[in-house]
Amino acid sequence: MTPPARKRVAVVGGGAWGTALAAHAARLGHETLLWAREADVVTGVNDAHENGLFLPGVPLPPELRASSDAAEVLAGAHIVILVPPSQFLRNVAATIAPHLAKGAIVVVASKGIEEGTLALMHAVAAEALPAVDPRTICALSGPSFAKEVAAGLPTDVVVAAKDAATAQVVADALHAPMFRVYTSRDPVGVEVGGALKNVVAVAAGACDGLGLGNNARAALVTRGIVEMARFGVALGGEPLTFMGLSGMGDLVLTATGALSRNRQLGIKVAEGLDAKAYLASQRTVAEGFSTARAAWQLAQKLGIDAPITEQVHAVLHEGRPILEALKLLMTRSQKDELEGIIPPSLPPLP
Repeated sequence: MTPPARKRVAVVGGGAWGTALAAHAARLGHETLLWAREADVVTGVNDAHENGLFLPGVPLPPELRASSDAAEVLAGAHIVILVPPSQFLRNVAATIAPHLAKGAIVVVASKGIEEGTLALMHAVAAEALPAVDPRTICALSGPSFAKEVAAGLPTDVVVAAKDAATAQVVADALHAPMFRVYTSRDPVGVEVGGALKNVVAVAAGACDGLGLGNNARAALVTRGIVEMARFGVALGGEPLTFMGLSGMGDLVLTATGALSRNRQLGIKVAEGLDAKAYLASQRTVAEGFSTARAAWQLAQKLGIDAPITEQVHAVLHEGRPILEALKLLMTRSQKDELEGIIPPSLPPLP
């Protein structure tokens, strides 16, 4: 495989996922700089070649450099990857906006729905970066635990933009045998999948925490994909996107993987812990917590049938007992399996 043409890559966000993407880009030979607010992250990456705060024990390439100076990191960058927690994306994007090089490609790797505006991440970036053509803003998603990406284990992701040529530039720059990058022209669907899978993963963790069995988890994940697709279709996305990496792929990983922070949140809530108290004790973010609230508000605004999102929101934010939420899910009326995604292919029985 021919190595990609060397580019200058800026990764904005020094958490686990941002660090993993920066490490991957650096290993491909790109001149890669990581922007982080935390002094410990900057020092660790530059001196010890490790992000001890968010990726302890994972060696990073010595070529990767970090800085808390946005102007230094963004100077001349061809590709800028934004990876802050979703609720901080707007402020972070606005901070780096004055330093963005003309013609730089912006890739959003944050996953969530902004509270208040109920906007998807690429829309948030477009508003915070008015000099960038919104059609060229890419969304990167897929089944990808940061620790495994940073360690160089096999991973597949998808990069999506309305402008197919822009997505292809990013794919060409980041694609590698151990990090395969597919392209899509459906950033809405890709981002809805990346956001909503975290909510369903909280429910899947609760399912496991309650000891409901494999059948229940499989049913929950499958119905979760349907629910995600309803959101996507309502927002203008393509139903088939949810059968791909950012939909089914990311949901299966996040709902079943031991490294999933959102699944772990669900398990802890099922064990009786308070969600806010548990999250306050953690250094990393479980995006499903805030996304559940924003997604439920969005479902109500758009008239989307979203029973899993509704119950996760009620348990996390309204104090609904988890067994009551389970009962409400299990006693819903029977309906067509794909209702809300595509019209029925057959007329109803007489």
